[in-house]
Amino acid sequence: MVKILYLIILLFCSDCNSGQSEKNDQSKGEIIFHSGFEADSKVVIRNNGDADITGADKSFTDHNDWVESFDNHPNIGNFNLQYQGGDTTMRYAKIIPEPGNPSNNVLKFWLDAPNVGGSKGRIQGNIYGNNGLYEFYQSVRIFLHDDFNTVKEFPKAIHWLTLAEFWNNITWSQSVPYRFRITLGIGKEAGAGNNLHFILDAQDCELFETGGQKYNTIWAENNKETDVPVGSWFTLDLYYKEGNAETGKFYLAMTTGKNEKKVIFDLTRITHNTVDPQPDGVGDFNPIKLYTSKELIDFMHSRGKTLQMFWDDYSLWKDRSPY
Repeated sequence: MVKILYLIILLFCSDCNSGQSEKNDQSKGEIIFHSGFEADSKVVIRNNGDADITGADKSFTDHNDWVESFDNHPNIGNFNLQYQGGDTTMRYAKIIPEPGNPSNNVLKFWLDAPNVGGSKGRIQGNIYGNNGLYEFYQSVRIFLHDDFNTVKEFPKAIHWLTLAEFWNNITWSQSVPYRFRITLGIGKEAGAGNNLHFILDAQDCELFETGGQKYNTIWAENNKETDVPVGSWFTLDLYYKEGNAETGKFYLAMTTGKNEKKVIFDLTRITHNTVDPQPDGVGDFNPIKLYTSKELIDFMHSRGKTLQMFWDDYSLWKDRSPY
């Protein structure tokens, strides 16, 4: 009898927990898109030399189509891949079986030469043309190839090795006022052998009629206490909320393969142009990005190494918060 009562209690509690779990899931905002780059996701080349990802990751039942999930959402524009020059001998993005785990697909970024006018290198995903996107959350798994250990040997400080970028508003159009960006990247202190860490800055931008730009740093942070893993998977969870110095939020947490989670940044800062009288959300952002200088690319090349990394399990939510 006691055992029967115990089982009834367990079943009842299980139902209660299930309901609570469902409630918690609903409080996490609206899922916009998720994909692990599984079939039928594929990279396709566009006529301008850039690329795109099409198809749907059939391991999910919805919000999984690289075209329709973005195009059909009222707050989201569209997704595409951008190189801004070069060819596949210099850079590429490909969906491949994960090295050492062929049952899993990943997106590989490979950057071996300065493909943008010979002065810098770029591979990035664009989610552009958004409207009314004031608060969002994204999660993605990242693997930095062992070649990134050679980045540690770069003798100078690194301030420019971008992983993601958020434009509120874009800085490359004369018709768009109140230009602003937040850049998340990998940094390093000067001197060979120093470890990699996460860096972050927010900048207003002035665009001249001649086409030149001047960025003014509003705030900047780095987390020198937490090393960026090389040669092992880690997950970055990122939260952006548009607001002023009292209401704006930027949050980044890293979870390693050992399931150890650490908050990298948890900031209350202005997250739009400092003089924008009516900010209207993040119109454009790069959720995944590999962007850096010719100097660093050439250094890697001189050592017989390449900037290469893998991405997996990307998810994007609207109105989700880590708090």
